[in-house]
Amino acid sequence: MDYEVIVVGGGHAGCEAALATARLGHKTLLITGNINNIADMPCNPSIGGPAKGIVVREIDALGGEMGKNADKAAIQVKMLNTKKGPAVQALRAQEDKNIYPKEMLKTLQQTKNLEIKEALVEHLMLENNKIKGIILENNQKIESKIVILTTGTYLKGTILIGSTKTPGGPHGERHSKFLSDDLKKIGFNILRLKTGTPPRIDKNSIDYEKTKVETGDCKELTFSFDNKAYYNYQEQTPCHLIYTNEKTHQIIKDHLKESSMYGGYVEGIGPRYCPSIEDKVVRFSDKERHQLFLEPESNQIDDKTYGNTIYIQGFSTSMPQKIQEEMVHSLKSLEEAKILKYAYAIEYDAIDSKQLKQSLETKLVEGLFTAGQINGTSGYEEAAGQGLIAGINASLKLKGKPPLILKRNESYIGVLIDDLVTKGIKDPYRLLTSRAEYRLLLRHDNADLRLRKYGYEVGLINEAKYKQFKTKVENINELTQKLKTTKITPKKEVNEYLIKQKSSPLKDGISLYDLLKRPEINIENIKYFININYNIEVIEQVEINAKYEGYINKALKEAQKMLDLENKLIPEDIDYNNIPNIASEAKQKLSEIKPTTIAQALRISGVNPADISILMVYLKKRGQHE
Repeated sequence: MDYEVIVVGGGHAGCEAALATARLGHKTLLITGNINNIADMPCNPSIGGPAKGIVVREIDALGGEMGKNADKAAIQVKMLNTKKGPAVQALRAQEDKNIYPKEMLKTLQQTKNLEIKEALVEHLMLENNKIKGIILENNQKIESKIVILTTGTYLKGTILIGSTKTPGGPHGERHSKFLSDDLKKIGFNILRLKTGTPPRIDKNSIDYEKTKVETGDCKELTFSFDNKAYYNYQEQTPCHLIYTNEKTHQIIKDHLKESSMYGGYVEGIGPRYCPSIEDKVVRFSDKERHQLFLEPESNQIDDKTYGNTIYIQGFSTSMPQKIQEEMVHSLKSLEEAKILKYAYAIEYDAIDSKQLKQSLETKLVEGLFTAGQINGTSGYEEAAGQGLIAGINASLKLKGKPPLILKRNESYIGVLIDDLVTKGIKDPYRLLTSRAEYRLLLRHDNADLRLRKYGYEVGLINEAKYKQFKTKVENINELTQKLKTTKITPKKEVNEYLIKQKSSPLKDGISLYDLLKRPEINIENIKYFININYNIEVIEQVEINAKYEGYINKALKEAQKMLDLENKLIPEDIDYNNIPNIASEAKQKLSEIKPTTIAQALRISGVNPADISILMVYLKKRGQHE
């Protein structure tokens, strides 16, 4: 049976890609090695965090599934960085690792146009550099117009514990042996990357009196704009904080060469921003301790896989099992801990992300898209964001429409993809707030204002949801205008109230909108002067816009300069070797990446402003730009 789209891999990227294409009306096949591992969380039992939580909100705004599913499986939720500005605040949820995949699988199975098949894909079918389908390990051929590779860590995956190397996926499953070789023959540059995971311990073997309890926020919070909380915020599952100590560090130092990384057994490059505990001890030798979080993997006591399991966040290692025992037992509260699953590192193949278009279609093969760890990223959220965009753009390609390219001032997903295709990666990429130059515009609270229109236009947001969204926008504008046109004067009772709020008394009249800009004044104070009957999301938007108006306007002006350069297109047929006076390195980088706009060209490492000026003069002479 033929399909319009085949998605290879059932991880977070594959789920979003398959749901997107199927929901948009395309006959889709999702192929996975094990149906029970669909939407698996092989590492940390959480969704969200700095920058990542905002990505989940963006996925939801566009019509994706991760946020909705994360809400269903949440057992503890908190907003991070609340003492800082809104630009860096993000939601993080502890997830039940039993519920999350089951709910996602249920959603997939109930989706029209979507079929799931257990198999391993080993080869691609091509014709004149155009995708024609896939070949399974049993040599069965399945044709399709589009193939989306979301293979995670399964391309020649290898588990490492000490000096032991075992071929396989995160749970020891079979991996794809030949697909990355196929990609290499086609012309893809293949990278070898590494990631890792910490030990899991029996929750009943912990001395909790020696830990610090970490609770969720005392209010209901959701990733999805459309969900109500599934959990009771008064009955959230606690996590616990502990620390490494001098004894832990000495054990690691004494056995450093026995680890996979420091013993020379690792070929792949590991994640810079999620280092193993041995890497932390070596790189930060001045630190007396490192914090660790004891995180439950499930609330379901009867669940044999996760119900009794605690994840030691921050204790990733590839030490031999015997040394892991010593390391765990050196930690206060874990002296008698029982290890249920040992830590390991995993190596896998990935492609050079500079060989992708911004649509996530590959430059070498028409109709072949890639998303997730195969593109060199780390993290469930980064994978899901790419999977959704790959699915959307696969649909748009089938319909003969231009791709959806999210800009850097519009979304963290746009920042992520632009970084991948423009700069490439050397180690597994992790999204950080510091990577977004317009992060004040890319907030947790306004993801729907930025992206819901796109979700509606491509067809993943229905009329009812879009109508609700438009009502929200109208209410924001209405309340903003109401505050701007309502003025108060320096009457005695007004000034007495302001003084009571430790705010300066008025000398002249002022609008309530300008009054709200004062740091010590919030929307509750404004209610003293005027009746406000709007929901909390509307009020939150108006308050943030008022308090950060100057900074937001400055960011918008900077973004507009970039957008002007984004509108200056570079033709595909340009030969940079024919442009005189551009530096050799710039010619090489521009020829390799083939930027589509002047703005993208400017972001390429090794291309300086002087090269861009020469390029723009050249294009102007060709009649490309005014």
